[in-house]
Amino acid sequence: MRTDLLVISASNGENLKLSERFAACARSRALRAEVLDLTAAVLPLFTPRQLAAAGIPAAIGLLSEQLAAVPRWVICAPEYNGSIPPVLTNIIAWLSVQGPDFRLLFNGRPIVIASHSGSGGYTVLAALRLQLAHLGAQVVGRQLVSNSSKPASDESIEDLIDRLRQLQPLEL
Repeated sequence: MRTDLLVISASNGENLKLSERFAACARSRALRAEVLDLTAAVLPLFTPRQLAAAGIPAAIGLLSEQLAAVPRWVICAPEYNGSIPPVLTNIIAWLSVQGPDFRLLFNGRPIVIASHSGSGGYTVLAALRLQLAHLGAQVVGRQLVSNSSKPASDESIEDLIDRLRQLQPLEL
């Protein structure tokens, strides 16, 4: 059975909980949704020397296949020093060097971005939006920012799932 939506968590804390809420909402709307916890991935730090010395880790090929098989994603990431968390940056770096087209996995893909962050969350979403747009993704215009004093509402999650559902992946 094909998965309709992959919810990607770049932390094993509050953003993983937020990811589970997105997946549950998608399921309540008759979508098949899975959560992918990036913190469980065991990968070396991407550097050109690491790539030259050891090549692309087998785990990246498996992750790439899993990502490619799902037409829509939600990415939940905390703000890390005012930007994208290292686990997500590292995985994107590895994914972008695995073939002749660094945009292949992202190009035309509908993506929602969200954050639960203790330090605001807006700069991670701005950085993530910029990077994903550069990679060719269709980033939904609305985003979700939450924290301990302003938790994500069910209505906001539902609206984002509905917006994501309306977008068709582009064949490029």
